Amino acid sequence: MRVLIQRVKCANITVDGKLINSIGRGLCLVISISKYDTDKDIDYMSRKVLKLRLFKNEQQRCMKNVMEEDLEILCISQITLYGELKTNSLNFRKSMPADSSKVLYQNFISQLRSSYKPDAIKDGLFGAYMEYNVQNDGYVICQLESPSKSS
Repeated sequence: MRVLIQRVKCANITVDGKLINSIGRGLCLVISISKYDTDKDIDYMSRKVLKLRLFKNEQQRCMKNVMEEDLEILCISQITLYGELKTNSLNFRKSMPADSSKVLYQNFISQLRSSYKPDAIKDGLFGAYMEYNVQNDGYVICQLESPSKSS
């Protein structure tokens, strides 16, 4: 499982010009599921995302997590994070097929909601062509990957 994490001032998702979901200050997660991922990866990643210290404390050091700051999370499914560019086109051989991926993605959302505040976890429409807008909050954009079983 691969997650691109962005600390944001605000973010939103639209589909066909209609607003699907939005958040204020918090994290925007762009999520991709590999064909090797299992529920263990979902557990690991949900715990890790919620505990990441990406928010500044009084001394302006990144020492607080999303829960300590009482912020929101916007989740976006995105197969292309596992796309490979060995030629001039994307290859998705490491990505999990959509049906199986959807189940794990929904499990990830459920894990976040059960471990934090359900109303603070928002997501888009799995498999839909989504447009998302973010206003990044400073320099914090990072990638997190679950422990790999195969390359």
